[in-house]
Amino acid sequence: MEAGYSMKIGWFSTGRGPGSRRLLAAVQEEIASGRLSVEIAVVFCNRERGEDPNTDEFLDLVRGCELPLVCLSSREFRRRRGGKPAKKGAPLPEWRREYDREAMRLLEPYRFELGVLAGYMLIFCQEAARRWDLLNLHPAPPGGPKGVWQDVIWHLIESGAEQAGVMMHLATPDLDEGPPVTYGTYSIRGPAFDELWETIADRDVTEVNEREGEANPLFAEIRRHGLAHEVPLVIETLRAFATERIAIRDKAVFDADGRPVGPQDLTQEIRRSVAASLA
Repeated sequence: MEAGYSMKIGWFSTGRGPGSRRLLAAVQEEIASGRLSVEIAVVFCNRERGEDPNTDEFLDLVRGCELPLVCLSSREFRRRRGGKPAKKGAPLPEWRREYDREAMRLLEPYRFELGVLAGYMLIFCQEAARRWDLLNLHPAPPGGPKGVWQDVIWHLIESGAEQAGVMMHLATPDLDEGPPVTYGTYSIRGPAFDELWETIADRDVTEVNEREGEANPLFAEIRRHGLAHEVPLVIETLRAFATERIAIRDKAVFDADGRPVGPQDLTQEIRRSVAASLA
């Protein structure tokens, strides 16, 4: 590795809430401190200013960090094309492929080695997934539940799971189906959880969901632990790439000696950061 080398990444986000801002701010702080040899070459957002207050705050953060920013509203793009919203499990409509092609055109001047999808709410088409190596953050370990984080947590509760986790996997046009790259796990049993499990022991989970939703204490505690793991997982994953501990070639993961490897368990690396954030 050359002295002073910084791996260039592209950062993709819809900026829907505080989690998106927290992830970007934490990575940028790690970069600014010199602890992470990464440069954010560009931030791409599929919303434009004025569409959503949360996204506006995210865009303010990007500007405050003085990062290159490219916005292309997927909502307005669809309306201009007269297209219908993409449906879960159905092939991407033509306007979505056209949208990704336009995004690729706009991002052409910003060269990056790895893309990070941190709260990016669109599925990339095959053409974009072939062009870029894209890592998607998912709130479950390899083999765990699929879907958005709310669905994942209710699945954990309904199945009476003992372990949860977070993962970064290669993005493909199939939702949450890409090869796992890194992950971390955590227990959802023990002192912080046992009494909360007891409160729903004799209750129907569907009823709990309908009556309490995300305010349910067990749901909230699992979410709190999941969020605590997301930031350090992203940082340690980027560190593993920046130090050439792992690399992606032909959509597969290799170690420093060029040997193909499975998903890397970073639980130990992220544990100290998690303990501090949960304290």
